[in-house]
This record gives sequence, C-alpha cells and structure tokens, in this order.
Amino acid sequence: MDRRGRLLAGLVSGLMISSAYIAPVLAQDAPAEDAILLQPVTLVGGEKPATATTAVTPLTRRVTREELDAAQVEDVDDIARLDPAISFSEGSQSFNIRGLDRNRTLTTIDGIRVPWIEDGARGVSGGVSAFDFDTLSTLDIVKGADSSVYGAGALGGVVNLRTLNPEDLLPGNKTFGGLTKGSFDSKDQSWSVDQALAARIDQTFLLLQGGYRDGHEIENQGDIGGIGTTRSEKLPLDYDNTNVLAKIRQHVEGGHVFGVTGESYDRDDDIEALTESPTTYDYRAGAPSRAKSNKRERLSANYEYAPEKTDGTIKAAEAIIYWQRQSLDDDFFGSRLSIPAGDYRRKGEREETTYGVNGSLLAGFDTGAVSHGVSIGGEIFGSKATQFSSGEDNCPAPPYTGRFTTCNFLHTNQADMPETDGATVGLFIQDEIGLFDGRVRLTPGLRYDWYQQTPQETDGFADNATYTGLPEESSDSAVSGKLRAEFDATDDVMLFAQWAQGFRAPTATELYLSYGGPGTYLSLGNPGLDPETSNGFEIGAQLGDETFGGSVNAFYNRYENFIDTVSVSAASVGLPAGLYPFGITGYVNRANVEIYGAEASAHFKLESGWHASASLAAYVGRDRDTDEHLNSIPAVKGILGLGYATDVYGADVMLTAAAKRDDVENDLSKTPAYGIVDLTGWWAPEQLAGTKVKAGVYNLFDETYYDALDIPDSTTLPKEYFTEAGRTFKATVSFQF
Repeated sequence: MDRRGRLLAGLVSGLMISSAYIAPVLAQDAPAEDAILLQPVTLVGGEKPATATTAVTPLTRRVTREELDAAQVEDVDDIARLDPAISFSEGSQSFNIRGLDRNRTLTTIDGIRVPWIEDGARGVSGGVSAFDFDTLSTLDIVKGADSSVYGAGALGGVVNLRTLNPEDLLPGNKTFGGLTKGSFDSKDQSWSVDQALAARIDQTFLLLQGGYRDGHEIENQGDIGGIGTTRSEKLPLDYDNTNVLAKIRQHVEGGHVFGVTGESYDRDDDIEALTESPTTYDYRAGAPSRAKSNKRERLSANYEYAPEKTDGTIKAAEAIIYWQRQSLDDDFFGSRLSIPAGDYRRKGEREETTYGVNGSLLAGFDTGAVSHGVSIGGEIFGSKATQFSSGEDNCPAPPYTGRFTTCNFLHTNQADMPETDGATVGLFIQDEIGLFDGRVRLTPGLRYDWYQQTPQETDGFADNATYTGLPEESSDSAVSGKLRAEFDATDDVMLFAQWAQGFRAPTATELYLSYGGPGTYLSLGNPGLDPETSNGFEIGAQLGDETFGGSVNAFYNRYENFIDTVSVSAASVGLPAGLYPFGITGYVNRANVEIYGAEASAHFKLESGWHASASLAAYVGRDRDTDEHLNSIPAVKGILGLGYATDVYGADVMLTAAAKRDDVENDLSKTPAYGIVDLTGWWAPEQLAGTKVKAGVYNLFDETYYDALDIPDSTTLPKEYFTEAGRTFKATVSFQF
C-alpha cells in the first residue's frame, strides 16, 4: 500500500471510530421523533420531474441504493446479479449490454461521460470501472440504442451512475448524519471500509465520503499451479483501491440548487506474471511482475432546478460543467534469458482528459386536449488523448541485425499514436405528447452530433519506427432520431413500441494507431473510418405494479459501418509491398451486423413477507455478410429469486442459469451450460437502530463454470484458467445514523 492509501485508510478508520462515538450523542440531543428517519439510503425515482437524460422509460432498469445493498453489489463483477441483460467483461474491462461492450455502451457518472479507452496494441484497456459502488445512490441500466438523447456511444445501452448527495443522508430536518460500512469477501480475500458523513447548515448541505479496499486475485477453479503457460490457477495479485467524494450543495429559494463536486478513484494491482515462459524469463532472478493502475479524477459544478410551484411551464432543468482525467498504466518487469538478455521493462500509459458542459431542460404545457413534455438539451466537450510506451532493455542502437534481430519486434520509448485533440457538439430535442388524458403517449426525438479529432505532432510519435508524417484529421456528423409510442391499455397493462437510432464516433486509437516496425508487422489505424450507426426496433409490454407484475419485450437492431480489425494489403493502405512481411492489420468498417433478442421478467410481493422474481434474456448477433456470430453475445441467461423478509430480518435464495454457447466459430469461446445458487440473509436488530448485518454464500454448490464473456478470443493458457470463482462468502455490516 502506498503512502496515499495508508493515509486514506487511516482517515476512514478514524471517521468510523469517531462516528461510533458521535452518533449516540447526537441521538440523545435530537428530538425523539427524528428516530424514525433512520432508514436505508434510497433515492426514489419520480420525486421531481425528470428531463430526458434522467427519466425512467420502458427500457430503463433503475436500481436504488437499497437494491444494491440487498444484492451485495460492491464491484463491477457483481453487477450481473441485477439483470441478465448486463454484465462486466473481464477481458475488455467494459460493460456488456445486450451483447455490445467496449465503447459501444456508454457509461456516465452524474451526467459526465466516462469513456472506455485502450491503446490498441499493448493490452491496456478499460477505465469505465473507475468508481466505487459505495458512492452510488442509483444505477440506471438503459437497454438498447438511444443516441437521440445520449449521443455517441449509446449503441448497446447506457450505464447511468449517480453518486450520493448529502440530502440522501439527511432526511427530514436532520442536520448531521452518516453511513458507515465494512465488508469482507472471500472471493478475493478482500476487506473494505467506507465512511460517508453529511451535514446541513441552514440551506447548505455538505458531504464527505472516503473508502478503502484491499484484496487479492479472484480465485478460479483451476488446479494447476507453477510457472509457464500450463498454469490454470489465477496469477497471484495484490490490489488496493481508494475513493474520495466531496460535495457542497447550496439550496436557494425557488427550487434552485448549486453544487460543487470533487471525486478521486485510484486502484493499483501488483501481479506476479507466472505464466510468462521460463525459457524466455529467468525465474532465478525473480518472477516477472506487472504493476497496473486505473485512476480517475474529476471536478465539476452543477445546477439543478425543480420549481416549488408546479403550474409553470418550466418543470425541471439541470446543467453541469466539468473536468475529468482518466489514466491506465501497465508496467511489466522481468529478467530475460533470450536476446536481449538481462533486465527488461515495458510501461504502457494511456490517458484521456475531457472537459465540457452539458445540460437539459423540461417544459410542460397543453395545446387543447394534448399535453406536451418537451426536453431540450445538449453537450459541448473537448478531449485530449495521449499514449506512450517507455522501457529498458539491452538492445543496442538500431539498426538491429544478426543476433539482435529480435529487437526489431520490441518497440518502446515511443508513442504508438499521436496526441489527439477532440471536440464534440451535440444538441437534442424530444417531446412526450400525451393524448386521451395521457393514456396514449408519443415521444419523437431528434439529436445532432458533430465531432472532430485532430492529431498533434509530438516527439514521442516522431520517434515511432513506423512514422511517415502526421495523419489527417477526422471529422463527421450524425443525426439520430427516435419515436416511441406507449399505450395504457388498462391500469395494469402498458404496451409500447420504439424505433431509435444509434451512433458512435471512431476513437483516436482506431483512427491513428501505428504500432510495429519495418521488416516485421504493423497495426494501423484508419483516419477514413466512418462513424458506426444503428437502427433499432422494439416492442413490449409492462404488466401489473410493484406488488405483482412483469414485462416482456423483443428487439431487432441493425448496425452499419461496424468498426473492426482485419488483415489488409500493403497497397490498400498506401505502403510498399514487402515492408511488413509479417502482415498488416487495419481498422475497417463492416457493412452489416445485426443483433436481435427477447427479454422477460416477473415479480410478486406478498403482505406476509414472501417475494419472488424471475428474469430471462436471450440474444443472437452476427455479421450478415460473413454469417459469423459475434463473440460479444452472451449465452441465454435467466435469474430466479425467492425470499422472505420482515422489518427485522430476511433471507433470499437465487438461481442463475445459462444455456450452453456453441454458435460461435471459435472453439475456445464455446461454453457449457451452468446453474449456480446464491444464498443471502440479513438482520437489522431493533436494539441497534440503523445497523444492518448481511451475509451471503455465492455459488453454494461450488459449481465449475465459465462466463462466455470472460474468455478471450485467443490464448496460450488452458481454458480452465478462465473458470469463475467457486464457493465464496461475503459479509457486510453497515450503520446509518
């Protein structure tokens, strides 16, 4: 643990100890009626009018803080327990919604884009997991494309994250409150502490939250240890992550709120790279090692408006101005036996800085018997993408010949792409039109997006062995439309249909990557790439209410200009034949890709305390031109849950089952069917108001199984290396005061 981690851990521990002493004193001083305000942290949707970016539509699954706690969702790997339509891919380090992942699903935190970033050649990718679940108040899973509201990147769906506000911890007239939480998870032998404190001074609300987690590798079901590519046990790993969230929010008469937020997340992994070949690396000098980091920082100021009187035209408004920096590092060190023999180090760095402003406004009015809910909004943001690889080895100065020919393949101390400045502008409008007293609702929407990526000359890129000059800038625009129809057939039946378009601009890596060397191979970006677009059609029904109900829907999405990597000829990219004898890989647009599927869910809740739920998701995705199935499509998956709860205790059992996946061309990616059972229970003792103890046993019967999305397209390791965790135990204790 570094000095920063130790300091934060000490701070959080001190806050926890202090809160344990402060809370009873405050409880004694508070009026007796305030005791009933000790309740789970829940931000209820619909408390105020929602703009287009925050509204819950028929395709939105809103998860509250209470639901996250009930499911013990504490990291991105746990998110698959919430809904079969979403999961997190360990290989790409990205969310997968309805079979699309990486930069085809959009992640936002408090309305700020969190881009998925990669270096394109050295295996550095991710960034969207740089947040702590303990900081969240709600999580929205928006299924399907809707670039008419969210803009670029919303092809598969959107993960909208909203962080805690101090008001969430200060219901009623409370002036001081907090939430203390500690947990242990045997899955990776991790422990964590988190402390949130909130205070109110007149109409000023403050929040300070800090968390720390320390753990190891997630154990799999492999049983072969040792070194080399026969190893099926996971690599030994130590990690720690810290998070800090601070907010000041000022309420002003008339329904105005002004806020300032600072946030920091930092995860560091130390890995023993025991799968490296013992014929290449000298284990007698120490095992090869890898240090990885995933960091995100942001500063933002926001404005919210929810009028105290509801008879005006303006129903809600929000805006945020922000600065955000993400960075991914991968630092490898070993002692080589083969040429270049001796100490060998490679560090890949990828950074993305974004800054901008976005906002939206909701206006409501009637024209005769027709009601309108018009949302208008947009965003303007700039970005700077950088990449660099540094390293040390015993290669002599180039050119590399004779026994040092291998050095031609070991590229370092260079940038594999130019520093790239980006600019994006997006504007949208939509109108929810209510007919027949609101029983029929039509929502047309339209958005315009323009983007530009401009490469910059830098010494790092000029040092690249493949450098032939600065590539041209890339710029384009797109118009994305939507039309949704909803019909309340009865009080308990709502039917809907939607057509929506999606759009994704190519990234700096896809446009400008240049990795390789003359006489070897080349991975090359394509400045001429067109943006990806999609057309999606969906029909469905929502039945019942929160006590007894369900939903069913089916969709079909067609994608054009799908960006992919393929082998290309030297002539097609303007290079002389024979310069790269080991081949050239380039980015191209695929013409036609389709994904279609169906989802269903049902639930009931009885006054006696019994409750149950069921959900199912099934998808098919393929390239229509080659008839190849997409590896990003998950197996058919269902979740069944049954539980019992009182005001004091409860228990749940959940079955997660997936069918075999055998329609992909790659045998490695084929997976057998599985079924795993999770058992959880909780207790909220009446004598300790605000305290909750929760425990769970996951994969109760120690099933050996694979998540198809965690298996890479190719590997030198045994397939058993990619098995999921066996039986694990998790315990959580929280105290709200």
